[in-house]
Amino acid sequence: MNERVLITGGAGFIGGEVVAALAGRYEVTVLDSLSEQIHGDDTEASPLYCRVRGRCRFVHGHVEDTAALADALEGASYVIHLAAETGTGQSMYEIGRYARANIQGTAELIELLTKNRAELRVKKVVLASSRSIYGEGMYRCAEHGVVYPGPRSEDDLREGFFEVRCPVCGTPAVLVPTTEECVPSPASFYAWSKLAQEQMLRLLLPPLGIPFTIFRYQNVYGAGQSLNNPYTGILSIFSKRMVADQPINIFEDGAESRDFVHVRDVARLTASVLDNPMSDGATINLGSGVGVTVLQVAEMLRALYGSRSEISVSGDFRIGDIRHNVADVSRARELCGFTPEVSLETGMGELAEWVAQEIREGAGGADRYEASLAEMKKMGLMKDGRN
Repeated sequence: MNERVLITGGAGFIGGEVVAALAGRYEVTVLDSLSEQIHGDDTEASPLYCRVRGRCRFVHGHVEDTAALADALEGASYVIHLAAETGTGQSMYEIGRYARANIQGTAELIELLTKNRAELRVKKVVLASSRSIYGEGMYRCAEHGVVYPGPRSEDDLREGFFEVRCPVCGTPAVLVPTTEECVPSPASFYAWSKLAQEQMLRLLLPPLGIPFTIFRYQNVYGAGQSLNNPYTGILSIFSKRMVADQPINIFEDGAESRDFVHVRDVARLTASVLDNPMSDGATINLGSGVGVTVLQVAEMLRALYGSRSEISVSGDFRIGDIRHNVADVSRARELCGFTPEVSLETGMGELAEWVAQEIREGAGGADRYEASLAEMKKMGLMKDGRN
């Protein structure tokens, strides 16, 4: 009989791919709350849920629900902990919700492992953390070398200066790929909660003799990403609006960059470390190592959809957004032999084809993106550009 893996949040976008990556090698249990924000009003019809249904033992419940979590843990040799609330901006005003899911949920998991050491035989825990814990990440100043800037000044953003300054002398700094040794600087409650998850594992699992691996996911994308969630997944947000020929508002000056990594590459590496002792105790960036600007991906998607959407660069900005994001992925290569297999062009083409099909079939639900921006503006987190 194959060993069993528990995937918390396993009916989500990344979770479904991890279930597929484990197929045939492990028995899988999925614990998932089927959040309406991700799965829509009719969870039974959710493409994400339908993807895992019948391919695993499914436990419906929140990760902070001790009874549901204990049920899901039964017989598990490994835990892949994906369950989390993930909206960076939303986390700044729905603080209790994010604390319950991300912090309390992780605490409940480790407490069960602690109190039931004799019954539970968990060999390893893999945590899906986030590049957001870095804040702005690593930069280089001509005078002061490698620096770790804090959040950008709201005055600079309001005046249309969007680049990052050296925290010592204030001159513009140049991005360098962010390594895992970067000093953490969370700029949102979501980011802080992910860092807290990491620290809980480092503090509490070694005394139990349970190895762990922490992945800091970059911007994960691909076919299957929720079209219902307006708080995360910029490519899905753009896609849904472009299929409907709705206008696209590019924040700042459009030159902000992100490290996009395909969900199949993420799932493949996440699944591979269960039996890779070289990854034990390691914190690993999981990305492509390549930065692409938001304006570039918007134009790529518009061409793929043949959309008539007007793309405007507004200068609007959100408090807590970072400027650039490019990961140093050398540790993933050295410890896990990881090289991304899905190019951005291939992945974007697959995404566009899938979104178009979903929209034709009436999936995706109502467009709540503008409402989400209005919500952030009401909370003081969304600001109009100077023009």
